[in-house]
Amino acid sequence: MPLFADRLARVRRIAITAAGSAVSLWLAFAAVHLWLGYLNLYGPGLPMGDVTYVYLFWVERGVLADQWVGIDTSWVYPLLALVPMLAAYVFGPALYGTTWLTIVMALNAVALISIIGVEERARRAAVAWWWMLFLVLVGPIALGRIDAITVPVAMVAVMLIADHPKWGGALLAVGAWIKVWPAGLLLAALIALRSRGAVMLSAVTVTMLVVAAGLALGGASALLTPITEQTGRGLQVESLVSTVWLWAAAAGQWAARVYYDQGILTWQVFGEGSQLAADLMTPVLALVVVMIVSLGLVAVRRGVDEVELFPVLSLAMVMALITVNKVGSPQFATWIAVPIVLGLAWQRWGGISFRVPAVLALVTAALTQGIYPVLYASLLSLEPFMLTVLSARNLLYVALLGWAVWQLVALCRRPLEREPVDAVPASEGASS
Repeated sequence: MPLFADRLARVRRIAITAAGSAVSLWLAFAAVHLWLGYLNLYGPGLPMGDVTYVYLFWVERGVLADQWVGIDTSWVYPLLALVPMLAAYVFGPALYGTTWLTIVMALNAVALISIIGVEERARRAAVAWWWMLFLVLVGPIALGRIDAITVPVAMVAVMLIADHPKWGGALLAVGAWIKVWPAGLLLAALIALRSRGAVMLSAVTVTMLVVAAGLALGGASALLTPITEQTGRGLQVESLVSTVWLWAAAAGQWAARVYYDQGILTWQVFGEGSQLAADLMTPVLALVVVMIVSLGLVAVRRGVDEVELFPVLSLAMVMALITVNKVGSPQFATWIAVPIVLGLAWQRWGGISFRVPAVLALVTAALTQGIYPVLYASLLSLEPFMLTVLSARNLLYVALLGWAVWQLVALCRRPLEREPVDAVPASEGASS
Protein backbone atom coordinates (compact mmCIF):
# COMPACT_ATOMS: atom_id res chain seq x y z
CA MET A 1 0.00 0.00 0.00
CA PRO A 2 2.75 2.55 0.82
CA LEU A 3 4.44 1.66 -2.48
CA PHE A 4 1.21 2.38 -4.36
CA ALA A 5 0.79 5.67 -2.51
CA ASP A 6 4.36 6.71 -3.39
CA ARG A 7 3.78 5.92 -7.06
CA LEU A 8 0.50 7.83 -7.07
CA ALA A 9 2.16 10.85 -5.49
CA ARG A 10 4.93 10.70 -8.08
CA VAL A 11 2.40 10.60 -10.91
CA ARG A 12 0.62 13.62 -9.45
CA ARG A 13 3.88 15.58 -9.17
CA ILE A 14 4.73 14.78 -12.80
CA ALA A 15 1.22 15.77 -13.92
CA ILE A 16 1.39 19.08 -12.03
CA THR A 17 4.85 19.84 -13.45
CA ALA A 18 3.74 18.99 -16.98
CA ALA A 19 0.60 21.10 -16.67
CA GLY A 20 2.61 24.07 -15.39
CA SER A 21 5.10 23.71 -18.22
CA ALA A 22 2.28 23.53 -20.76
CA VAL A 23 0.69 26.71 -19.38
CA SER A 24 4.04 28.51 -19.51
CA LEU A 25 4.60 27.38 -23.07
CA TRP A 26 1.20 28.53 -24.27
CA LEU A 27 1.62 31.86 -22.48
CA ALA A 28 4.97 32.26 -24.23
CA PHE A 29 3.32 31.33 -27.53
CA ALA A 30 0.72 34.09 -27.03
CA ALA A 31 3.36 36.64 -26.00
CA VAL A 32 5.59 35.83 -28.97
CA HIS A 33 2.76 36.20 -31.47
CA LEU A 34 1.44 39.41 -29.89
CA TRP A 35 4.94 40.89 -30.04
CA LEU A 36 5.58 39.83 -33.62
CA GLY A 37 2.08 40.94 -34.60
CA TYR A 38 2.72 44.36 -33.08
CA LEU A 39 6.01 44.68 -34.97
CA ASN A 40 4.31 43.72 -38.22
CA LEU A 41 1.51 46.24 -37.82
CA TYR A 42 3.32 49.15 -36.15
CA GLY A 43 7.07 48.48 -36.30
CA PRO A 44 9.53 50.40 -38.49
CA GLY A 45 10.51 49.26 -41.95
CA LEU A 46 7.03 48.20 -43.13
CA PRO A 47 7.69 44.49 -42.44
CA MET A 48 4.20 43.48 -43.52
CA GLY A 49 4.23 45.41 -46.77
CA ASP A 50 3.98 42.34 -48.98
CA VAL A 51 0.80 41.25 -47.19
CA THR A 52 -1.03 44.55 -46.86
CA TYR A 53 -0.03 45.93 -50.25
CA VAL A 54 0.93 43.16 -52.68
CA TYR A 55 -1.26 40.28 -51.46
CA LEU A 56 -4.23 42.58 -50.92
CA PHE A 57 -3.74 44.06 -54.39
CA TRP A 58 -3.76 40.59 -55.95
CA VAL A 59 -6.92 39.61 -54.07
CA GLU A 60 -8.81 42.80 -54.93
CA ARG A 61 -7.70 42.52 -58.52
CA GLY A 62 -9.53 39.20 -58.60
CA VAL A 63 -12.51 40.12 -56.45
CA LEU A 64 -13.18 43.52 -58.03
CA ALA A 65 -11.77 43.16 -61.57
CA ASP A 66 -12.20 39.39 -62.03
CA GLN A 67 -8.58 38.98 -63.06
CA TRP A 68 -7.00 36.30 -60.91
CA VAL A 69 -3.27 35.79 -60.59
CA GLY A 70 -2.32 32.15 -61.05
CA ILE A 71 -5.43 31.59 -63.17
CA ASP A 72 -5.89 34.41 -65.65
CA THR A 73 -2.27 35.60 -65.50
CA SER A 74 1.12 34.09 -64.71
CA TRP A 75 2.17 34.18 -61.07
CA VAL A 76 5.27 33.71 -58.98
CA TYR A 77 3.43 31.47 -56.50
CA PRO A 78 1.62 28.13 -56.99
CA LEU A 79 -2.17 28.10 -57.23
CA LEU A 80 -3.01 27.27 -53.59
CA ALA A 81 -1.25 30.43 -52.37
CA LEU A 82 -4.49 32.20 -53.29
CA VAL A 83 -6.36 30.35 -50.53
CA PRO A 84 -4.79 32.04 -47.45
CA MET A 85 -4.68 35.36 -49.29
CA LEU A 86 -8.42 35.13 -49.95
CA ALA A 87 -9.09 33.91 -46.40
CA ALA A 88 -7.46 37.03 -44.99
CA TYR A 89 -9.92 39.14 -47.00
CA VAL A 90 -12.98 37.69 -45.28
CA PHE A 91 -13.41 40.77 -43.04
CA GLY A 92 -12.57 43.24 -45.77
CA PRO A 93 -9.48 45.24 -46.77
CA ALA A 94 -9.34 47.35 -43.60
CA LEU A 95 -8.65 44.28 -41.43
CA TYR A 96 -6.61 42.37 -43.99
CA GLY A 97 -3.33 42.53 -42.06
CA THR A 98 -4.89 41.66 -38.71
CA THR A 99 -6.82 38.76 -40.20
CA TRP A 100 -3.66 37.45 -41.85
CA LEU A 101 -1.81 37.51 -38.53
CA THR A 102 -4.69 35.68 -36.85
CA ILE A 103 -4.64 32.94 -39.49
CA VAL A 104 -0.89 32.49 -39.08
CA MET A 105 -1.20 32.36 -35.28
CA ALA A 106 -3.92 29.69 -35.55
CA LEU A 107 -1.76 27.59 -37.88
CA ASN A 108 1.24 27.97 -35.58
CA ALA A 109 -0.93 26.84 -32.66
CA VAL A 110 -1.74 23.64 -34.55
CA ALA A 111 1.98 23.21 -35.26
CA LEU A 112 2.76 23.64 -31.56
CA ILE A 113 0.22 20.96 -30.67
CA SER A 114 1.80 18.66 -33.23
CA ILE A 115 5.15 19.11 -31.50
CA ILE A 116 4.14 18.65 -27.87
CA GLY A 117 0.98 16.59 -28.31
CA VAL A 118 -2.37 17.24 -26.70
CA GLU A 119 -0.86 16.06 -23.42
CA GLU A 120 2.39 17.99 -23.01
CA ARG A 121 5.59 15.99 -22.58
CA ALA A 122 8.71 17.55 -21.08
CA ARG A 123 11.17 16.29 -23.68
CA ARG A 124 9.12 17.55 -26.60
CA ALA A 125 8.36 20.80 -24.79
CA ALA A 126 12.06 21.67 -25.03
CA VAL A 127 11.75 21.46 -28.83
CA ALA A 128 8.75 23.79 -28.72
CA TRP A 129 10.66 26.26 -26.53
CA TRP A 130 13.43 26.27 -29.13
CA TRP A 131 10.88 27.15 -31.81
CA MET A 132 9.47 30.03 -29.73
CA LEU A 133 12.98 31.43 -29.32
CA PHE A 134 13.62 31.03 -33.04
CA LEU A 135 10.45 32.99 -33.88
CA VAL A 136 11.45 35.86 -31.60
CA LEU A 137 14.95 36.00 -33.05
CA VAL A 138 13.90 35.88 -36.71
CA GLY A 139 11.46 38.72 -36.05
CA PRO A 140 8.31 39.97 -37.79
CA ILE A 141 9.16 38.28 -41.09
CA ALA A 142 8.15 35.03 -39.35
CA LEU A 143 4.49 36.06 -39.72
CA GLY A 144 4.43 38.58 -42.54
CA ARG A 145 4.88 36.52 -45.71
CA ILE A 146 3.23 33.59 -47.49
CA ASP A 147 6.02 31.45 -46.03
CA ALA A 148 4.35 31.90 -42.65
CA ILE A 149 1.54 29.70 -43.98
CA THR A 150 3.79 26.96 -45.35
CA VAL A 151 6.07 26.65 -42.30
CA PRO A 152 3.38 25.43 -39.86
CA VAL A 153 1.81 23.24 -42.57
CA ALA A 154 5.19 21.60 -43.20
CA MET A 155 5.91 21.33 -39.49
CA VAL A 156 2.65 19.49 -38.81
CA ALA A 157 3.43 17.25 -41.79
CA VAL A 158 6.85 16.13 -40.54
CA MET A 159 5.51 15.64 -37.01
CA LEU A 160 2.68 13.44 -38.35
CA ILE A 161 4.53 11.55 -41.03
CA ALA A 162 5.95 8.77 -38.84
CA ASP A 163 2.53 7.55 -37.67
CA HIS A 164 0.38 8.93 -40.49
CA PRO A 165 2.41 8.96 -43.73
CA LYS A 166 -0.65 9.63 -45.88
CA TRP A 167 -1.53 12.79 -43.96
CA GLY A 168 2.11 13.86 -43.82
CA GLY A 169 2.54 13.40 -47.57
CA ALA A 170 -0.71 15.22 -48.31
CA LEU A 171 0.24 18.21 -46.15
CA LEU A 172 3.68 18.47 -47.71
CA ALA A 173 2.06 18.47 -51.15
CA VAL A 174 -0.37 21.19 -50.02
CA GLY A 175 2.56 23.22 -48.73
CA ALA A 176 4.42 22.81 -52.03
CA TRP A 177 1.36 24.06 -53.91
CA ILE A 178 1.41 27.20 -51.73
CA LYS A 179 5.14 27.80 -52.06
CA VAL A 180 7.51 25.34 -53.68
CA TRP A 181 10.08 24.78 -50.91
CA PRO A 182 8.19 21.99 -48.95
CA ALA A 183 8.74 19.85 -52.06
CA GLY A 184 12.28 19.41 -50.73
CA LEU A 185 10.91 17.86 -47.54
CA LEU A 186 8.58 15.69 -49.61
CA LEU A 187 11.49 14.44 -51.69
CA ALA A 188 13.45 13.67 -48.51
CA ALA A 189 10.49 11.68 -47.16
CA LEU A 190 10.16 9.70 -50.40
CA ILE A 191 13.82 8.72 -50.15
CA ALA A 192 14.27 8.13 -46.42
CA LEU A 193 10.98 6.67 -45.16
CA ARG A 194 9.92 3.05 -45.54
CA SER A 195 6.34 4.29 -45.85
CA ARG A 196 7.27 6.18 -49.03
CA GLY A 197 4.48 4.48 -50.97
CA ALA A 198 1.77 5.99 -48.78
CA VAL A 199 3.51 9.37 -48.85
CA MET A 200 3.71 9.27 -52.65
CA LEU A 201 0.09 8.22 -53.08
CA SER A 202 -1.28 11.06 -50.97
CA ALA A 203 1.05 13.64 -52.54
CA VAL A 204 0.06 12.58 -56.06
CA THR A 205 -3.62 12.69 -55.08
CA VAL A 206 -3.31 16.25 -53.78
CA THR A 207 -1.41 17.30 -56.90
CA MET A 208 -4.03 15.80 -59.20
CA LEU A 209 -6.79 17.61 -57.31
CA VAL A 210 -4.98 20.95 -57.52
CA VAL A 211 -4.23 20.52 -61.22
CA ALA A 212 -7.84 19.54 -61.87
CA ALA A 213 -9.03 22.63 -60.01
CA GLY A 214 -6.65 24.82 -61.99
CA LEU A 215 -7.84 23.37 -65.27
CA ALA A 216 -11.49 23.75 -64.26
CA LEU A 217 -10.89 27.41 -63.40
CA GLY A 218 -9.25 28.00 -66.77
CA GLY A 219 -5.73 28.42 -65.46
CA ALA A 220 -3.96 25.70 -67.43
CA SER A 221 -1.37 28.10 -68.85
CA ALA A 222 -0.52 29.50 -65.41
CA LEU A 223 -0.02 26.26 -63.45
CA LEU A 224 3.71 26.01 -64.16
CA THR A 225 4.53 29.72 -64.15
CA PRO A 226 5.91 29.63 -60.57
CA ILE A 227 8.82 27.65 -62.03
CA THR A 228 9.22 29.60 -65.26
CA GLU A 229 8.94 32.94 -63.44
CA GLN A 230 11.84 31.98 -61.15
CA THR A 231 14.18 30.86 -63.92
CA GLY A 232 14.13 34.27 -65.59
CA ARG A 233 14.99 36.27 -62.46
CA GLY A 234 18.25 38.06 -61.76
CA LEU A 235 20.33 37.96 -58.56
CA GLN A 236 18.29 39.01 -55.54
CA VAL A 237 20.19 41.14 -53.06
CA GLU A 238 20.23 38.73 -50.10
CA SER A 239 21.16 35.53 -51.92
CA LEU A 240 24.53 33.98 -51.19
CA VAL A 241 25.82 34.42 -54.75
CA SER A 242 24.85 38.12 -54.74
CA THR A 243 27.19 38.86 -51.82
CA VAL A 244 30.16 39.08 -54.21
CA TRP A 245 28.49 41.76 -56.34
CA LEU A 246 27.31 43.69 -53.27
CA TRP A 247 30.89 44.02 -52.04
CA ALA A 248 31.97 44.91 -55.58
CA ALA A 249 29.31 47.62 -55.73
CA ALA A 250 30.47 49.01 -52.38
CA ALA A 251 34.03 49.10 -53.76
CA GLY A 252 32.96 50.64 -57.07
CA GLN A 253 34.06 47.59 -59.06
CA TRP A 254 32.56 45.52 -61.91
CA ALA A 255 30.02 48.32 -62.64
CA ALA A 256 27.96 46.64 -59.91
CA ARG A 257 24.84 48.32 -58.54
CA VAL A 258 21.65 47.60 -56.60
CA TYR A 259 18.35 48.26 -58.35
CA TYR A 260 14.62 47.65 -57.82
CA ASP A 261 12.96 45.34 -60.33
CA GLN A 262 9.46 46.71 -60.92
CA GLY A 263 8.33 43.54 -62.68
CA ILE A 264 8.83 41.17 -59.74
CA LEU A 265 8.83 43.82 -56.98
CA THR A 266 12.18 43.04 -55.39
CA TRP A 267 15.70 44.40 -54.99
CA GLN A 268 18.36 42.83 -57.17
CA VAL A 269 22.05 43.33 -57.93
CA PHE A 270 23.60 43.77 -61.37
CA GLY A 271 27.17 43.99 -62.62
CA GLU A 272 29.83 42.36 -64.75
CA GLY A 273 29.17 38.63 -64.83
CA SER A 274 25.98 38.81 -62.75
CA GLN A 275 23.70 37.66 -65.57
CA LEU A 276 25.92 34.65 -66.26
CA ALA A 277 25.83 33.79 -62.56
CA ALA A 278 22.04 34.13 -62.53
CA ASP A 279 21.76 31.84 -65.56
CA LEU A 280 24.02 29.23 -63.95
CA MET A 281 22.37 29.13 -60.53
CA THR A 282 19.35 27.04 -61.56
CA PRO A 283 21.39 24.19 -63.11
CA VAL A 284 23.85 24.36 -60.20
CA LEU A 285 20.96 24.04 -57.76
CA ALA A 286 19.69 21.05 -59.72
CA LEU A 287 23.15 19.43 -59.53
CA VAL A 288 23.38 19.99 -55.77
CA VAL A 289 19.92 18.48 -55.25
CA VAL A 290 20.92 15.48 -57.38
CA MET A 291 24.03 15.06 -55.23
CA ILE A 292 22.01 15.16 -52.02
CA VAL A 293 19.46 12.73 -53.44
CA SER A 294 22.29 10.39 -54.43
CA LEU A 295 23.71 10.46 -50.90
CA GLY A 296 20.26 9.73 -49.51
CA LEU A 297 19.78 6.78 -51.84
CA VAL A 298 23.18 5.36 -50.93
CA ALA A 299 22.31 5.67 -47.24
CA VAL A 300 19.03 3.82 -47.82
CA ARG A 301 20.82 1.02 -49.68
CA ARG A 302 23.22 0.68 -46.78
CA GLY A 303 20.31 0.19 -44.39
CA VAL A 304 20.60 3.49 -42.51
CA ASP A 305 17.76 3.95 -40.04
CA GLU A 306 15.11 6.38 -41.28
CA VAL A 307 15.10 8.03 -37.83
CA GLU A 308 18.66 9.16 -38.53
CA LEU A 309 18.35 9.78 -42.26
CA PHE A 310 15.10 11.70 -42.68
CA PRO A 311 15.91 14.75 -40.47
CA VAL A 312 19.44 15.14 -41.88
CA LEU A 313 18.27 14.69 -45.47
CA SER A 314 15.45 17.19 -44.86
CA LEU A 315 17.89 19.80 -43.56
CA ALA A 316 20.21 19.23 -46.52
CA MET A 317 17.35 19.70 -48.98
CA VAL A 318 16.06 22.88 -47.33
CA MET A 319 19.52 24.40 -47.01
CA ALA A 320 20.29 23.62 -50.65
CA LEU A 321 17.13 25.46 -51.71
CA ILE A 322 18.22 28.45 -49.62
CA THR A 323 21.95 28.51 -50.25
CA VAL A 324 22.29 27.52 -53.91
CA ASN A 325 19.67 29.96 -55.09
CA LYS A 326 19.76 33.28 -56.90
CA VAL A 327 16.70 34.34 -54.89
CA GLY A 328 17.34 35.14 -51.23
CA SER A 329 14.50 36.71 -49.29
CA PRO A 330 14.69 37.15 -45.48
CA GLN A 331 11.71 34.85 -44.93
CA PHE A 332 13.71 31.92 -46.32
CA ALA A 333 15.34 31.71 -42.90
CA THR A 334 12.00 30.62 -41.43
CA TRP A 335 12.13 27.38 -43.44
CA ILE A 336 15.06 26.15 -41.36
CA ALA A 337 12.83 25.71 -38.30
CA VAL A 338 11.03 22.71 -39.83
CA PRO A 339 13.97 20.29 -40.30
CA ILE A 340 15.54 21.50 -37.03
CA VAL A 341 12.34 20.78 -35.06
CA LEU A 342 12.13 17.41 -36.80
CA GLY A 343 15.73 16.59 -35.90
CA LEU A 344 15.38 17.70 -32.29
CA ALA A 345 12.17 15.71 -31.88
CA TRP A 346 13.49 12.54 -33.49
CA GLN A 347 16.93 12.48 -31.84
CA ARG A 348 15.31 11.04 -28.70
CA TRP A 349 14.62 7.85 -30.68
CA GLY A 350 18.26 7.45 -31.69
CA GLY A 351 18.49 10.10 -34.37
CA ILE A 352 21.58 12.24 -34.94
CA SER A 353 22.02 15.04 -32.42
CA PHE A 354 20.77 18.36 -33.83
CA ARG A 355 22.24 20.57 -31.11
CA VAL A 356 24.85 22.15 -33.39
CA PRO A 357 22.48 23.08 -36.23
CA ALA A 358 19.90 24.23 -33.66
CA VAL A 359 22.39 26.76 -32.26
CA LEU A 360 23.52 27.83 -35.74
CA ALA A 361 19.89 28.31 -36.76
CA LEU A 362 19.25 30.63 -33.80
CA VAL A 363 22.22 32.81 -34.72
CA THR A 364 21.07 32.78 -38.35
CA ALA A 365 17.61 33.94 -37.25
CA ALA A 366 19.03 36.80 -35.18
CA LEU A 367 21.24 37.99 -38.03
CA THR A 368 18.26 37.83 -40.40
CA GLN A 369 16.25 40.15 -38.17
CA GLY A 370 19.29 42.42 -38.00
CA ILE A 371 19.15 42.67 -41.78
CA TYR A 372 15.38 43.00 -42.19
CA PRO A 373 13.29 45.04 -41.68
CA VAL A 374 14.78 47.88 -39.61
CA LEU A 375 18.24 48.17 -41.17
CA TYR A 376 17.37 47.01 -44.66
CA ALA A 377 17.86 50.49 -46.11
CA SER A 378 21.43 50.45 -44.78
CA LEU A 379 22.04 47.20 -46.63
CA LEU A 380 20.67 48.66 -49.86
CA SER A 381 22.95 51.66 -49.30
CA LEU A 382 25.87 49.22 -49.20
CA GLU A 383 27.07 50.19 -45.74
CA PRO A 384 30.05 47.95 -44.87
CA PHE A 385 28.68 46.93 -41.47
CA MET A 386 25.43 45.64 -42.99
CA LEU A 387 27.31 43.88 -45.78
CA THR A 388 29.35 42.15 -43.06
CA VAL A 389 26.18 41.09 -41.24
CA LEU A 390 24.68 39.74 -44.47
CA SER A 391 27.90 37.91 -45.32
CA ALA A 392 27.99 36.31 -41.85
CA ARG A 393 24.36 35.20 -42.16
CA ASN A 394 25.00 33.70 -45.60
CA LEU A 395 28.10 31.89 -44.34
CA LEU A 396 25.93 30.34 -41.63
CA TYR A 397 23.64 29.08 -44.38
CA VAL A 398 26.68 27.40 -45.92
CA ALA A 399 27.66 25.99 -42.52
CA LEU A 400 24.22 24.44 -42.04
CA LEU A 401 24.29 22.93 -45.52
CA GLY A 402 27.83 21.67 -44.91
CA TRP A 403 26.85 20.08 -41.59
CA ALA A 404 23.92 18.25 -43.18
CA VAL A 405 25.96 17.01 -46.15
CA TRP A 406 28.78 15.92 -43.83
CA GLN A 407 26.31 13.88 -41.78
CA LEU A 408 24.93 12.30 -44.95
CA VAL A 409 28.43 11.32 -46.05
CA ALA A 410 29.11 9.85 -42.61
CA LEU A 411 25.90 7.79 -42.84
CA CYS A 412 26.88 6.53 -46.29
CA ARG A 413 30.29 5.41 -45.02
CA ARG A 414 28.85 3.19 -42.32
CA PRO A 415 29.17 -0.57 -42.67
CA LEU A 416 26.30 -2.13 -44.60
CA GLU A 417 23.32 -2.98 -42.36
CA ARG A 418 21.39 -6.13 -43.13
CA GLU A 419 18.23 -4.94 -41.42
CA PRO A 420 17.33 -1.33 -40.63
CA VAL A 421 16.60 -0.26 -37.09
CA ASP A 422 12.95 0.05 -36.08
CA ALA A 423 11.29 3.30 -37.08
CA VAL A 424 9.87 5.86 -34.69
CA PRO A 425 7.56 3.91 -32.36
CA ALA A 426 3.95 4.44 -33.36
CA SER A 427 2.92 4.58 -29.72
CA GLU A 428 5.24 7.55 -29.14
CA GLY A 429 5.19 9.04 -32.62
CA ALA A 430 5.18 12.71 -33.39
CA SER A 431 1.41 12.80 -33.68
CA SER A 432 0.75 11.80 -30.07
